[in-house]
Amino acid sequence: MVDCVIAEDEELLRTSLLLQLGEVWPALRIVAECEDGACALEAIAEHQPDVAFLDIRMPGLTGIEVAAALSEVSPRTQVVFVTAYDQYAIDAFEQGAVDYLLKPVARDRLQATVQRVQSRMAAGRPDQATLDALLRHLQQRPAEPSAPPPLAWITANAGRETRLIMLDEVLYFRADSKYTVVVTEAGEALLRTPLKELLAALDPHQFRQIHRSTIVNLRAVASVVRDDSGKGTLRLKGRSETLPVSVPYMALFRGM
Repeated sequence: MVDCVIAEDEELLRTSLLLQLGEVWPALRIVAECEDGACALEAIAEHQPDVAFLDIRMPGLTGIEVAAALSEVSPRTQVVFVTAYDQYAIDAFEQGAVDYLLKPVARDRLQATVQRVQSRMAAGRPDQATLDALLRHLQQRPAEPSAPPPLAWITANAGRETRLIMLDEVLYFRADSKYTVVVTEAGEALLRTPLKELLAALDPHQFRQIHRSTIVNLRAVASVVRDDSGKGTLRLKGRSETLPVSVPYMALFRGM
């Protein structure tokens, strides 16, 4: 059997892809289905799949960011990007050793992709240098004018008081049951939005998930230290507490 992780936030498209893969690649075993990039990264780190189908645009971590972490998390995993029509991305894919599928996925294209992935699997590990070059190109893509701007402020509850908190003041967010704790220099407040939904609305250049239950403001980070097990400990500027960084997310701190 060949193990596979599928990451696609649109349920109908994910179900369709699963059904088609079952027809054209019977030996494929789906070990995880994910709706967002954070789930995908953790699933890939846990299962070490042979192949991952990654939607480029997902809540939180994008498929591009997940793929960029694979050299440390699961270096043998072959990547197939799933994307809506985007000539900028397609031009890049055509030049690289990474495959892509257009939404909605056509059966003949899927069959051709499966054949190429199987050939690459037989050849061994992915061409990391080519993949890194492709990812750098995709990360420099022009901003999409239709994309909504990230949040600038939030309202959260502290006792009977409702506070308006600017995002620049936030040190980190911590999941708490169905809610989210907002931590600032002034203290803590409660946000009635689950961490997963909040992540999709934050500026990805400023806020980064470091654990299943934690999102940190990168501007508040002083240092990150990796231990022998691959996990990390993050220290904040001017704060005594530290935050754990789970193994999959340590790959996102390369270069720090």
